[in-house]
Amino acid sequence: MHRVLGDRKAVLILLGPALLVYSLIMLVPMVWSLGYSFTKGNTIQGFTGNGLGNFHRLFTDPAVREALWFTAKYAVVVTLGQVVAGYLLALLYVFFLKKASALVRTLVFFPVVLPTVAVGLLFQKFFQVAPQTGPVNSLLNAVGIGSIDWFGSAGHAFWVLIIMDIWRSMGFYAVLLFAGLVDIPEEVLESARLDGASGLRLVRHIVLPMSFPVLLSSLIFSINGTLKAFDSIVALTNGGPGNATTPLTLYMFQTSFTYGDYGYGSTIALLLTVVCLLVTLVVFRVSRRDLTKG
Repeated sequence: MHRVLGDRKAVLILLGPALLVYSLIMLVPMVWSLGYSFTKGNTIQGFTGNGLGNFHRLFTDPAVREALWFTAKYAVVVTLGQVVAGYLLALLYVFFLKKASALVRTLVFFPVVLPTVAVGLLFQKFFQVAPQTGPVNSLLNAVGIGSIDWFGSAGHAFWVLIIMDIWRSMGFYAVLLFAGLVDIPEEVLESARLDGASGLRLVRHIVLPMSFPVLLSSLIFSINGTLKAFDSIVALTNGGPGNATTPLTLYMFQTSFTYGDYGYGSTIALLLTVVCLLVTLVVFRVSRRDLTKG
């Protein structure tokens, strides 16, 4: 194996096709988009140079600040919800259900494979207020609470989005973290139990540190996915009411394809790329510091 990896020609033959495909699909469009950020116009009207005009507009556009704030808030809450719910489910699978967890894992994972539009329509019906009262408002009415227009205010729409995205994705993170938990040697757990560790103490001092790498991977995977959330928000609220639930991705899409301003849309995309990169670097830095202290 060392002989193969030490041969530059072999490495080039093995990695060359993958790097070529990656460059054509990922790197070339990124560079192309960066070039668009110095222009204004679209494919129909044509493109003209705009210098740094799009960047000046980016830093003075209140809609960008609102979209960035919503994106950050949404990403933090959904990431914590996905990973925490997934980890608790994984602990349930490993330490309580054990071999009987297969059916529960399948049922919890099922929403992951459902089409996003179907899930969005389902939650619209659940939280519907008119013309037909949905199950949630019917339940509130049954306990003497008036119906709530869940999609009529920014706060309510935000939390419906949070509930929907955590519900549909926690099964994926449960399976991902479950795979990390089952790799913990049984001998280590048994030794900890003999030393008196059980319940929360066992999880805190043994299980959590040993599952930290897969937990970190889940955290990075989740935060990058939620920062780029698009389809679930379009399916449920389409950015409404007003622009209250409009993330950077949707604002970029509207700017580029609804208003035909490819240059400014590319500038927003560049901002999103930088945000994702910085967040990933921060997570890596903090985790490395924790591992060093440990």
